[in-house]
Amino acid sequence: MTEIDAKIDALVPSWLHLPDIAELFDVEVTRVRQLVKEGQLIAVRRGENRALQVPAAFIDGNKVVKGLSGTLTLLRDDGYSDAEMLEWLFTPDPTLPGTPAQALSENRGTEVKRRAQALAV
Repeated sequence: MTEIDAKIDALVPSWLHLPDIAELFDVEVTRVRQLVKEGQLIAVRRGENRALQVPAAFIDGNKVVKGLSGTLTLLRDDGYSDAEMLEWLFTPDPTLPGTPAQALSENRGTEVKRRAQALAV
């Protein structure tokens, strides 16, 4: 869980509060907090009340977007902070095309993971 700067906040189009994700997943909010703690989701404090929020692009209906947790693990292993991961995932890449977060939501996770692995080189 991290603070968010204006640059990253501007990159992420929409956010969800943890209770909203819990409702979508039909689980207790403590389970969503556990997903954050385990590194399967990134939550940041933002807004007036500094509530924890997750990028909406990380959620696909009633589950975490396929390939997200593996991508986050690769980036974390490369030494990326939560803020750096968010910036990478939401920065447009014309060769992808779109953002890595968009590619994950479009089931192009293999390509996203390949690019995440290439960052370590």
